[in-house]
Amino acid sequence: MVNIGTLLIANRGEIACRIIATCRCLGINTVAIYAEIDRHAKHVELADVAYQVSGDTPVSAYLNIAAIIAIAKQSGADAIHPGYGFLSENTDFSAACDAAGIIFVGPPASAIAAMGSKSAAKNIMQKAGVPLIPGYHGSEQTLTALSKAAANIGYPLLIKAALGGGGKGMRVVNHAEEFAAQLNAAKREAKASFADEQMLLEKYFTGPRHIEVQIFADQHGNCIYLGDRDCSLQRRHQKVIEEAPAPGLSDATRRAMGQAAVAAARAINYVGAGTIEFLMDAAQQFYFMEMNTRLQVEHPITEMITGVDLVEWQLRVASGASLPLSQAEVQLTGHAIEARIYAEDPQQQFLPASGVLQRLTFPATSAQLRIDSGVRTGAQLEEQISAYYDPMIAKMIVHQPSRKLALAQLKRALEHSAIVGVKHNLAFLAALASHSEFVATHFTTHFIGEHLEALLQQPNELWRHCAAAMAVILSQPNANSPLTAFRLNGAASWHIYLEPVTAQPQGFWLQVQRTEAGYLLSIDRQQHQFNAHLFAPEQLQLSVNGRSEQLQFMRHGERLTLLYQGHSFDYQLVPTHQPQQSASTHSFCAPMNGTIVTQLVPPNQPVKQGQGLIVMEAMKMEYQINAPSAGVVSEFCFAAGDLVQEGAQLLHFVADDTADTANTGGG
Repeated sequence: MVNIGTLLIANRGEIACRIIATCRCLGINTVAIYAEIDRHAKHVELADVAYQVSGDTPVSAYLNIAAIIAIAKQSGADAIHPGYGFLSENTDFSAACDAAGIIFVGPPASAIAAMGSKSAAKNIMQKAGVPLIPGYHGSEQTLTALSKAAANIGYPLLIKAALGGGGKGMRVVNHAEEFAAQLNAAKREAKASFADEQMLLEKYFTGPRHIEVQIFADQHGNCIYLGDRDCSLQRRHQKVIEEAPAPGLSDATRRAMGQAAVAAARAINYVGAGTIEFLMDAAQQFYFMEMNTRLQVEHPITEMITGVDLVEWQLRVASGASLPLSQAEVQLTGHAIEARIYAEDPQQQFLPASGVLQRLTFPATSAQLRIDSGVRTGAQLEEQISAYYDPMIAKMIVHQPSRKLALAQLKRALEHSAIVGVKHNLAFLAALASHSEFVATHFTTHFIGEHLEALLQQPNELWRHCAAAMAVILSQPNANSPLTAFRLNGAASWHIYLEPVTAQPQGFWLQVQRTEAGYLLSIDRQQHQFNAHLFAPEQLQLSVNGRSEQLQFMRHGERLTLLYQGHSFDYQLVPTHQPQQSASTHSFCAPMNGTIVTQLVPPNQPVKQGQGLIVMEAMKMEYQINAPSAGVVSEFCFAAGDLVQEGAQLLHFVADDTADTANTGGG
């Protein structure tokens, strides 16, 4: 039974929409909060009522405890659900709810505090008999003390923020000479993300898997585990594909891991939904990493295989009800996989992206395919992906009787999705889901790094050129477009100049001629026969070298986007007969909105190719821009602490006479 009439959701985006969905099923009224830039957001639209909350920045608005408690009282909310992120693991917020007589849908403040510090958590787990990763989690935080601890642990090792999460404030150190610099970088990132720079050190396993166990406890002393999840596929120490149950575990390992997770929860008198995260080696020995005292992003895959609505369970337990199932009654059915769809550029080291979504379409949902998203979907959108928040667009979740079928469905669903307006990882995720080694369960947390080149492989360039040319030609309203030229006494012929929308645009001319057999493409003095036709608006059937395939495209002004099997290719259409000149070959541009952290070299000092020049922070992650060749920085355009807009020139770089130049760098 749920004794909650009105629930305030102290969050935004996908998780707020997810919680609202369960509340509608239970007949619970919902109250949303929003920062000013989110006033038209999906979660605001879905809630029964919404209140704006103030803050110096959009993020700080969602951290404004006093304002949120005041809104809860004003709206008559019985309870507050914090979602994940923001205030979900904040002891002050939990205590403020208790003081105001409002139910906090989460564990007691004491449990949050016990697990809030990774260092303190490890001490508790050690006493509870839960296996620990060798490392240092003491209070002495000087460089001398940490360097000594690192030497005792041995390299490689992992530096982690004690209050961290989501891969922020985390660095892998391979050699002692790197330790001080990596420690400083991790501390800066942790300070920006968690307002705390305490660090812990752990032995770095070179080939582990990341397994986590979903636990649930009520206020009556009952605690069970609801299966496990494999979260090994990660980039930047952040998960991108998760699956349940974890493949390849022996029954003994699965049972032991679940029992250890329950022991960990009982050690802190836990209540509610929580996750115990483990590292597991090749011999299936597992070690405690951390506990997340909240609902996880990947909770839907557990829901799929158990048939349990975890948010409903959270609300029932918060109301004082007992767990609906005992451990013996938990049944796991089939296999579920979740892919996190991000606004990011896999070709540029997964740099987060921001901008306006112009199209977001997915295959139809069903009992086997679920889409959780905090943005609207459709063919004509104006949805903002903000640089202030995590850039996740949606979660795609599939459920099938077997892992093989689930992976096949996931790949197909990703390839039949479309995103226009921002860089994204649809094609990268599809490549992951179909990689032979991953399908064969031969993977560790290093899988993406080890197979990155294959995972980033692009479609055939000739195919792209033919597709782009025909998308331009067949979408023209008439033959008088400045992008076409028509010969009255001969076959139709078009000259098209395309410029890829990339960090280093290199435009090219295409000539297409109509023939009896179809079309003839001329590029770089080579000719290629092909055929194409529209079978629906913005739907192209293309045949090249005997292979026929379908793709979508979108024209928006002088911009063309090709959409093919999860890939998006953006081109600027130049309505002239001469290619436009590129930007200065010696300018470096900000890859996104952010803040300058530090300059790594003084102006006019010789630098080597690959040497770091400047560090900027965006979305609470640091990005280092490196020299593309030997040369000097003649001028920095911004100082440490300055805010910069995406595309702003950060510095002027002069290459030496013997080195090539480039117009951007990245790290």
